[in-house]
Amino acid sequence: MRLSRVLPLLALLLLAGCSDQRATFEIKGSAHALSLIRITRFPWDKTAQYALVAARMPDCMRKHPMPDAGLTVKTEVFSPGNDAWIVRQGRRMYVTETRTCQGFASLDKEPEEGLGEMVGVFEMRGGSLVFTAAPKAPVPVNGAAGNSAGEAAPKN
Repeated sequence: MRLSRVLPLLALLLLAGCSDQRATFEIKGSAHALSLIRITRFPWDKTAQYALVAARMPDCMRKHPMPDAGLTVKTEVFSPGNDAWIVRQGRRMYVTETRTCQGFASLDKEPEEGLGEMVGVFEMRGGSLVFTAAPKAPVPVNGAAGNSAGEAAPKN
């Protein structure tokens, strides 16, 4: 009789360690976004399951499984352009796109053209998965960028 009371409590403790967390990088609003999903199964696990969801609604949405990785691994997002995205998670790199949401491939090395502009990072903060946007480069004032009317700065 006593064991029947303890078993549900033990099962509850096991489930308490399970977690399904998600964070989103909104590209052009919530309909055009990359989302990272992080799932832990047991409280003693040292790794989590990860998946990347590419979406450009209503045209496409696709979930791309990624290999298991550490619980606190950062996942950086870069934009080389043309709705392509390079995702670097630890030492692994992937390329995906949001034109059709079909493309997803592992990269063996950094592309010759570079990774593109860093747009942000998915990371654990305060026990929650969050997306932190990269700081924007300051816009030059009255310099090489021209004046406020959009004309080039005069040459000396």
